Amino acid sequence: MPTVETIYKGELRTEATHLKSGNTLITDAPTDNNGRGEYFSPTDLVATALGSCMITIIGIAARNQGFDVDGTTMSITKVMTDNPRRIGEIIVELTLPHNNYTDQQRRAIEFITRNCPVSLSLHPELKQTILIHYK
Repeated sequence: MPTVETIYKGELRTEATHLKSGNTLITDAPTDNNGRGEYFSPTDLVATALGSCMITIIGIAARNQGFDVDGTTMSITKVMTDNPRRIGEIIVELTLPHNNYTDQQRRAIEFITRNCPVSLSLHPELKQTILIHYK
């Protein structure tokens, strides 16, 4: 059974519908690739998926192990390369809200950032730079 249905709307724009929930999202080609850049580009979604996967799995681990990561923020930078045009690097910068994590919890957080399902699904040549700050 399909997960998503996508319609090409013209003008380098798509509309994707998550079939289970009915939620939609729109993509545009970026301005540096003939688009309007008014919505996430497909490559922006790849970078976003990586960060969202990391924090979701960290949230699961936190809930299961009895610690709190609510309020964690994330900044994601996507670096494109040419020849071929592709994502060359994704930089994920996590800032966790307080500094009372045990060494074991920090190790779990750091392990998850490099081993979440999206991270493991990306091509090994795509550089993943992960920066973690504990406030």
